Amino acid sequence: PSPSVSSLRTGPGPGHRRPLRATCFVLQVLSKLGLGGDTELELRTLQLPVDYREAAQRVTRIWEDLQPHLAVHVGVDSCAKAIVLEQCGKNTGYRQADIRGFRPEGGVCLPGGPEVILSEVSVRAVCRRVALEGIEVIFSRDAGRYVCDYTYYLSLHHGNGRAVLIHVPPLSPRLPAGLLGKALQALVQELLEEVAKARAQSLACRKL
Repeated sequence: PSPSVSSLRTGPGPGHRRPLRATCFVLQVLSKLGLGGDTELELRTLQLPVDYREAAQRVTRIWEDLQPHLAVHVGVDSCAKAIVLEQCGKNTGYRQADIRGFRPEGGVCLPGGPEVILSEVSVRAVCRRVALEGIEVIFSRDAGRYVCDYTYYLSLHHGNGRAVLIHVPPLSPRLPAGLLGKALQALVQELLEEVAKARAQSLACRKL
């Protein structure tokens, strides 16, 4: 099994390319670093377009073809000053057009789906536990109702909650790609530990 990490920028629409390049640079660093430690898991990184329809198709293929242990989606929040871990994806409210000018019909991600899908990973617990030099990590329950949130909801749906969305701030002299890449490595390690804990607890409950 492998954790799958995808990159997707957030932003106001066509023509804003710098945030997209930021996720590419950060994931390049993460790909070189790998997961570290003695893990037997393989890290796979992919880039998703800022396109509702194409992102939906690729997320489906990720879960059908790769069947990841955990999918970690990474997007850039141009207003963020910290790394933000998103606990849940939302089904409605997608009114902003993507880079092709498309908006989901009725602003809905999955017709008939639940309004909120929670990650099986307690990102709040990860936020409390992780300590990263030079950058804060915060918890959120609102991923912004754009392609990142849309992608996250679908990934949570297809993966039965085995997904997490991380929003990173834009690159800057204070927050270079190297620092953010190392931060992502540490966070993915913590997220995988949290997945293991959740599954161990679930197994214990079933035995009882």
